[in-house]
Amino acid sequence: MTALPAPKAARPVLLRHWRDAVWRDQDYWTGLLVILSALLAVRLMVLVFGETDLFFDEAQYWTWSRVLAFGYFSKPPLIAWIIRSATQICGDSGWCVRALSPILYPVTSIFVFLAARALYGDRIGFWSAVVPATLPAAPFSSLLISTDVPLLLFWTVALYGWIRLINSHDMRFATLIGASIGLGLLAKYAAIYFVLCMAIDAWRDPRARDALREGRGAIALAIALALIAPNLLWNAKHRFATFSHTAQNAGWKGFPFHLGDGLKFIATQFAVFGPILFATLITVAWRAMRRGCEQPEFRLFALSVPIVLLLGVQALLSRALANWAAAAYPAATIVVTAELWRHWPRLFRISLWLSVGVALIITLASPPLFASNPYARGLGWHDLATTTQRLAEARGAQSVLTDNRNVTGELVYYLRDATHLVPCGYSAQSFRDDGPFTEENAGARALRHSELWPHLGAEALRVCSSHWRTTVSDQCSAGTPRSVLSAEGL
Repeated sequence: MTALPAPKAARPVLLRHWRDAVWRDQDYWTGLLVILSALLAVRLMVLVFGETDLFFDEAQYWTWSRVLAFGYFSKPPLIAWIIRSATQICGDSGWCVRALSPILYPVTSIFVFLAARALYGDRIGFWSAVVPATLPAAPFSSLLISTDVPLLLFWTVALYGWIRLINSHDMRFATLIGASIGLGLLAKYAAIYFVLCMAIDAWRDPRARDALREGRGAIALAIALALIAPNLLWNAKHRFATFSHTAQNAGWKGFPFHLGDGLKFIATQFAVFGPILFATLITVAWRAMRRGCEQPEFRLFALSVPIVLLLGVQALLSRALANWAAAAYPAATIVVTAELWRHWPRLFRISLWLSVGVALIITLASPPLFASNPYARGLGWHDLATTTQRLAEARGAQSVLTDNRNVTGELVYYLRDATHLVPCGYSAQSFRDDGPFTEENAGARALRHSELWPHLGAEALRVCSSHWRTTVSDQCSAGTPRSVLSAEGL
C-alpha cells in the first residue's frame, strides 16, 4: 500500500506570500495613506534641511507672486498664486516657496487611486496610486515648484471625473471635469490636451458620447471657459504675451524632420516614466493598435498615448522637453499597472523596487552628497547674490545690471532684502528695472544693456554670465561700469 503524503503544515500568517488572502482583506485606503504620509514627511524634511537654491524659473515665479495678476510673461497665473499662498503662511525661504509641491503630489496619487479603483477595483487602484508616487521623476519634481505639479493634480481629477461621468451621467462629475480643466489651464496650457483626449474617447465609445449629452458636455465646457477667461482677457490686453512665448518655445523648424531630437525625446520618457513601465506602455499600445481592445483599456490609451505621439511629432519638428508629456502618465500608470499585475506580476515588482531605488538616490542627492547630482543647476545662486551684494555695497552701487534672465531671476529673489539694490535684466518682458513683469509694465519694450546702462548712471554693478559673453559682448561692454562680476559656469 502506498503511503499518503503527509499534509503540509499551514504557513504562518506572517510568512504567507504577499499575493495570498491576507492582502484581499487589507484596508487599501489605510495602507495608501500611510505610504503617502511617509513620503510627504521625508520630502518636507529634505526641503527644510536641504541645501539647494531655487532654480531660476522658481525664482521668477516667486517674483511674479509678489504682484498677483491673471497672467504673466511665460506661464499662466496659477503657479504664482500657489507660491503666494504658501509664502503668506511660512515666509519667503526657499523651502516654503516649494512647500506645496510635495503636498500636492499625494493628493494626485489619491485621485489616481480613485480613478483606477472605479475601473479595476481596490487592489489595482492601490498599486496604481503607489506607482506615480515613486516614479523616477517624482522625487525630483516634488522637491521643486513647477507648473507640472498643479497640472498633474487637476488632470488626474478630470480623469476621475470623466470615468465617473461615463458610468453615472451625474451632472456633478461634469462640473468637476469643467473645473479641473479650467484650473489645469491656469496651471499650464497643456491641460487643453484633455479635451482632445476626451474627443478621441467619445469618437470610439458610444457611452462616452452619451455622457456628454443632455447639457453635461456644455456645462463642463462653460465652466472651463469661465475659469480661463480672465487669463485670455489678460493676454488680449498684453499682446498675447504668454501665447507668443509658448509658440516660441515650440520653435518649429519645419522640414526635414530632426530624427535625433525625436529619438532623444522618446529616450527621456524611459527615464521619466521608468524603463519597464514605458516599455510596457509601448508594447500594450502597439498590441491594442494591431488587434483592437475594449474598455476601459481604450479609454486609458486615449487619455495618454495621443499626448506622447503628439509631442513625439513636436520633437521631430523642433524639440520637446522630457516633462512636456507628463500629462500622459496618470492614465498610462493605471493601464500599465493593471496589465503588469494581471500578466507579469514579478516584472511589476521589479519595476516598483527599481523606481524606489532611483527615487531614494535622487532624494538623497538634493544636498550636495554626490559630485554629479540632478540639483546642480540649483547650487551657487545664493553665493553669487551674496558676492554681488558685498561688491555693490563696497562700491556704493544702487543698481545691479545682469545680462540674462536666469541671473536676473536669481538676484531678484536672493537680493529681496537688499532694499537699496535694484536688479535689472536685459529683457523687460520678464523683469524690468522698475520691478517684475506686471499688468502695468507688460507693454514695455525690451531694454538691452546698451539701452539700460545710460539710465542707471555710474553707481551700478554689472553681473555677466561667462558663457553669454560672446553673445552680448557689445552690450556688456557698453558704458563705463564701476565693476563687472563674472559668474563662471552659469
